[in-house]
Amino acid sequence: MPAEPETADESTPHPTAVPAAHGALARRVRLPGAIGIGLASMIGAGLFAVWGPATDAARSGLLVALVAAAVIATLNAFSSAQLAMAHPAAGGAYAFGRRYVGPWTGFTAGWLFVTGKTASAAAIASIAAAYLYPPAPVPVAVGLIVVFAALNMSGVRTTARVSIAIVAVVLAGLAVLLVVAVSGGTAADLDPVTSILNPTSPYGVLQGAALLFFAFAGYARMATLGEEVVEPRRTLPRAIFIALGIVLALYAAVAVLLVSTLGVNRLAGSVTPLADALDPAWTPLVVAVAGIACLGSLVGILAGLSRSSLAMARERDLPGLLARISPRTNAPIVAEAVIAGMAILIVVLLEPAQLVAASSSAVLLYYAVAHLSALRQPAAERWQPRAVGIAGLVGCVVLVAALPPISILGTAALLAVGLLLRMLAVRLRARSVVEGGAR
Repeated sequence: MPAEPETADESTPHPTAVPAAHGALARRVRLPGAIGIGLASMIGAGLFAVWGPATDAARSGLLVALVAAAVIATLNAFSSAQLAMAHPAAGGAYAFGRRYVGPWTGFTAGWLFVTGKTASAAAIASIAAAYLYPPAPVPVAVGLIVVFAALNMSGVRTTARVSIAIVAVVLAGLAVLLVVAVSGGTAADLDPVTSILNPTSPYGVLQGAALLFFAFAGYARMATLGEEVVEPRRTLPRAIFIALGIVLALYAAVAVLLVSTLGVNRLAGSVTPLADALDPAWTPLVVAVAGIACLGSLVGILAGLSRSSLAMARERDLPGLLARISPRTNAPIVAEAVIAGMAILIVVLLEPAQLVAASSSAVLLYYAVAHLSALRQPAAERWQPRAVGIAGLVGCVVLVAALPPISILGTAALLAVGLLLRMLAVRLRARSVVEGGAR
């Protein structure tokens, strides 16, 4: 199937070209930094907030839902790694879709990522604030977004260092909590674990998997930072698979712990499952670890959003001002500020629970575009069977279909608005070209 044609009114720069007026991002992130950003993005709000809604949907099929989410995440990682090796530029699936399929498909991926993940950033800031200072979560969430946007504006090295520090603290804290749970005998009852290997509702399992996917999607941040990674063709695949492997093992351990201590019914209604699974004396540590983990997710998401916005602005799919890069820090400071402002607005207007399903829907469709792009790569760039891309594409679409209808309708409405705005922008550019030629 041929790629979508560019219309005559749209610019068609070389796929890896960067407008000279805006400059290129510097390659400053090495393997440890890339892994740190990926881990900080994945070991965050999802680990502490997603178990209740996922269990409520999947019920006795929670572990099956977790395995399904992990399989889809792994397939996505394979396609993302293959694409990033061939096209290590800022923007992730936006850049991949634009290069291998066409401008409208690329725009769809970019718009879904920017809208869906901005909602995620708002939700994560709200969850972190609720853990760290329950009496006034909204102003704290606003303050966290401002602080971490400012950190990202100071350069990608700062983002990587902060991510590594956060991951180290969170992994150490989680290790303590898991050891306490096991050694204290609270995880002794394995009957609930064996019972949830027998799901009763396939639809519920799929919906649970789609919600759990919210927690795995952070490795996209490594692909969106591809323009800033040293030796990207070697570093990005290793970073993606190392980070994903660590997270899969961690989530499996936490899932078994929660089900064996709380059981399905109690877990389904739990807002703070890790705290509920332990003696109340350990609640302060759970709260601290959860809050810090959410901050790691927040810094990674804001960094990925600014780079995707930068890539879209370069191609005139978003206002060109967003492509401005600071000559001092080499960071997309305008895009970072605008994304932070949008996230703050969402924090003030909406509740976190309203955002998780919508974010999952948008990001799953984003990865569907990545799989489609991987299938369209020339044979010389592919190192995995086409079956991987096909299975991943089908899996993403199936999980989206299993989400609550309201989240699907919301995502469709947001996408329709984006496509309409792009169509109007394309027509205005065409008109200005015609009028300029007439003069």
